[in-house]
Amino acid sequence: MHRITVVLFLMIGGLIFAQDFDFGKVSVEELQEEAHPTDSEADAAILYREAHSDIEYYQDRGFVLKTRIFERVKIYNTDGFDWGTKQVLLYQGSSNSGESIAGLKGVTYTLEGSKIVESKLRKDGIFSEERNDFYDLEKFTLPNLTPGCVIEYRYEIMSPFVSSVDEIRLQEEIPVNKAYVTFSSPEWLIYQMHRKGLLALDVQESTRPDKVNYTIRPGVATTNGGRFGGSGKVQYTTLDFQRKKYSIEIQNVPPMKEEAFSTNIDNYRGSVRFELSYTKYPGEPFETITSTWDAVSKTIYDSDNFGGQLKNQRFFDDDIDALLEGATSQEEKVVLIYEYVKQRMTWNNFLGIYADEGVKEAYKTGTGNSADINLMLVSMLQYAGLDANPVILSTRDNGIPIYPTRDGFNHVIAGVTLDGNTVLMDATNKLGAVNLLEEGLLNWQGRVIHDGGVSEWVNLYPTSHAVESTMVNFDIGDDLTTTGTAKSRFTGHYGLSYRRRFKGKTEQEHLESLEEIHTGVEISDFELSNLDNVYEPVEVSFDFEMLNGGVEEVAGKLYVSPLFYLTQAENPFKSEERNHPIDFRYPWKDRYILKIQIPEGYTVESLPESSMMSLRDDLGSFKYLISQRATTLNISAEISLNSSVIPSELYLDLKKFYEMIVSKESEKIVLSKI
Repeated sequence: MHRITVVLFLMIGGLIFAQDFDFGKVSVEELQEEAHPTDSEADAAILYREAHSDIEYYQDRGFVLKTRIFERVKIYNTDGFDWGTKQVLLYQGSSNSGESIAGLKGVTYTLEGSKIVESKLRKDGIFSEERNDFYDLEKFTLPNLTPGCVIEYRYEIMSPFVSSVDEIRLQEEIPVNKAYVTFSSPEWLIYQMHRKGLLALDVQESTRPDKVNYTIRPGVATTNGGRFGGSGKVQYTTLDFQRKKYSIEIQNVPPMKEEAFSTNIDNYRGSVRFELSYTKYPGEPFETITSTWDAVSKTIYDSDNFGGQLKNQRFFDDDIDALLEGATSQEEKVVLIYEYVKQRMTWNNFLGIYADEGVKEAYKTGTGNSADINLMLVSMLQYAGLDANPVILSTRDNGIPIYPTRDGFNHVIAGVTLDGNTVLMDATNKLGAVNLLEEGLLNWQGRVIHDGGVSEWVNLYPTSHAVESTMVNFDIGDDLTTTGTAKSRFTGHYGLSYRRRFKGKTEQEHLESLEEIHTGVEISDFELSNLDNVYEPVEVSFDFEMLNGGVEEVAGKLYVSPLFYLTQAENPFKSEERNHPIDFRYPWKDRYILKIQIPEGYTVESLPESSMMSLRDDLGSFKYLISQRATTLNISAEISLNSSVIPSELYLDLKKFYEMIVSKESEKIVLSKI
C-alpha cells in the first residue's frame, strides 16, 4: 500500500473529562478549605490536572497532535496568586504552519456567604505575543484572585509537530491531589514513553480497534498535504486500524521543592513525555527515529543544518591560514581559532543544535545562533587538522536527556581531543576560555557527534577545582574597630563568575557590590587585575574597615571571630532528608590565610582548637589551623569539595559536615587584659 494512503489512517480521538471533576462543578467544600490537609504551608494546590494527547489525521492537514488540558487549582494565600497566571509556548518552527491554541476558558470561583460566585476569564486577561522567530506565547491571568479562591481553566492545542509530546508534569512544588494523563496513537506510529523523577507510576497500556473515514478522487495523485487531485468519481473509504493508548492516574502527590545546590529541580519531579521512536507502514520497512542514541546522533548529523555545515570550508580558509601562520602546537592553534571565532562572532541569544543562518552567512554577517557559531568553530578546527567534533548538550534549565531523544538537546559546543582528553569550548560566551564553560552548560553529559553520526558521551563537569585564595591582615584598634588589607585571586569558574558579575561595572559599582557581598565591611583603595584576561586569575585587593568590628567586649575580655566577615555563618542544608543530588556544578576550594595583630595590652586567654575533617570517599575536606607567634595570631582555613555532584545518599553526611564547619568557625578567640 502506498505510504501517502497510509498516512490517512489517523483518526480524531475524543476527550471525556473525569465525571467527578467536570468543568464548572466546583464545590463549597473546596472553597471553604483553608489549608491543604497534608501540607499546611502550601500556598496553593493542584486539585485536579488532566491532559489528553492524541495523534489524529485531518485530510486537509495531515498528521496533527491534539492536546486538551483541564486544570483546577486551589489558592490558599496571596503567595499562591502566581498559580493564577499560565503561560503556554506555541512552537512555530520555520514554516507558516505552527501550533495554535483554541477553546480557552477560565473561571475564578469565590465564596460570598454560602453562595459561589463566578468570575470568568475575559479578553483583557489574555495576552498573545511573538516570543521570538520560533515561539509565540499565550499568557492568561484569571480574574478576581483572592485567598481561598479556586480557579480552573481548559484549552486545546493543535500541533503539526508529531515527533514528540510536551512533557506532562505529575509533580510540582505544591501538592497535586489528582492527575490523569492519556496518550494515544495509531499502530503505524510507535512512541516511547519516558518517565522522569522518583514517583511510582501505574501505567496502563491498552489497544482498541478504530477507523477513519476519508475520500479519494481517482486520477493523478499529488502529495500536497496528503490531498489527492485528478478527475473521476469520489470514493468514500473507511480504514480500520488499532490504536494504542497509555493511561496514568495518580493521587496525593507530595510537592518537591527546590533546595540549596540543586540543579534544575524539574529533572527530579515526576513527569512523562512521549517521543516518536519509529514508524512501520504496511508494506514498508521500519524507519527508526529515536530508538537508540546512535539513531538519534545519525539523524542529527545527517541534517544539512548540522553535519552539512561542517563540509564547506572554502569561505574562511584564507583567514585561518593567516591566523595560524607561525603556530606550532595543537594547543596554540586551538586557542587562536577559538578566540578568533569568539571575538568575530556575536551570538543572537538563540540556542539550537541546528544552524539557522548557516555558518557561511553567519561568518559574513558576524551574527548567528549557537549552532551557527559553534559549528563554524568545529569546522575551522577540523580545517586546521585538529581532532574536533560538535558536542550536543542540554542546558541546565532545559533538563537532562536521560533517554534517546533529539528534542532533549538545545545547544551545541565544540570539542577537541588533545593528548587523549576532550577539551570543550563555547564561542557564544565572550567571557569563556578553553575548557571553561558557562555554569548553565555544566549539565551531566554531552554527546560528541563524529563524522557520519557515530557518537559517544563526554562529561561536561570540570575536573579542576575553582580556587579562591584570600589573604587578610586584621588590626584591632583601641576603640575595637577592625581594619585591614585583603588580597584575593580567583581561578577557573570562580574567575568566570567574577567576570560575569563585574564586567562592565564602574569602580564605584564594583565597590558597592563587594560591600553587599561582605556585609558590614567598608572598602577603600580598591585594585583589580586580569578582569579582561580570561586565561589568568582575577586578582582583587583592597583596604577595609569592619563597621560591626567582629570584636565584642564582655567583662573586660575581647571575644574575636577568627574569620571575621569570611565566616560560614549558617548551614545551607536544612531539610531532614533529600531525594535528589547535591549539585555544586564544579569542584571548588576556598583557602583563607589570616593574620590578626593582638592589640596592645591584651594577651591570649584561649584559642579554638585546630581541626581537620573529611567526607567519605575523599569527596570533601575541611582544615582549620590556628596558632600564635609573638603578637600575631595565624589562622588557616580551607574548605574543599572534590566532586561536582554528591549523591543524595550522602546528604546527611554533607549536612553534618557543614554543621561542624559552622560550629568550628563560630568559636571565639578570647583575649584578656595583661
